[in-house]
Amino acid sequence: MARQRKEPKQIKLKHPDRSGPAPGEQTLLDLAMQRNLFAEAEKRQKAIRKKATSKKTQKSGNHDISDEDDEDEATLSPAAERVLETLLWTSCISMLHFTLDVLVHHQYSIDRIVWPKVWLRFGQSLLVFGLLVYTLHPHASKPTIVPGIPLQYQSALRQAIFFACSLVAGCYMIYITNSFGYMAVMKQAPPLGCLWVWSVIELELPWAVLSLAGAGTFLWSQGYDIK
Repeated sequence: MARQRKEPKQIKLKHPDRSGPAPGEQTLLDLAMQRNLFAEAEKRQKAIRKKATSKKTQKSGNHDISDEDDEDEATLSPAAERVLETLLWTSCISMLHFTLDVLVHHQYSIDRIVWPKVWLRFGQSLLVFGLLVYTLHPHASKPTIVPGIPLQYQSALRQAIFFACSLVAGCYMIYITNSFGYMAVMKQAPPLGCLWVWSVIELELPWAVLSLAGAGTFLWSQGYDIK
């Protein structure tokens, strides 16, 4: 059976005994001093601290050396970072060109797509857009786009170039798709579409919205329809 616990009210409260040890009775402190336990404990603590300090120093030295080696191996030069970033952007834009090229051929009911020519145009887009991205895309290693112009105006100049490209590419693509024959559309629509999309992406949000509004205004003013 479980033992019944007393209610708190049934426990008599009293003060602890503060009279101290009886005369001649040894306390734990006296026993520790007789056995020199405090001196031994202090010696032990010093040995532990000395050992821990030596290990920490050795580990810190090895860690610094390994960090320096990792930094030397992992850090890329600004030029290498720019090249890798250019490859990433160019591959994405070229894949968009490849997709638009195939879609345009399907839209005009071409019986047979000549895949070697499609891949050839894909390779050409890699070269052209690679050069454009490497030259115009902002990067920390190349903050200037036009030499001779102060650095504080370079960003505005870059935005003006992309705004003009997006507006011209968008309006001209709308024009050729509504006015030219299917052969001209198949040849010009994929690169124009890629240039338009890339220029809008590079723009800041207000300028991107303004460029799209300009293309929409051109579409409405000319009476074209989106089919």
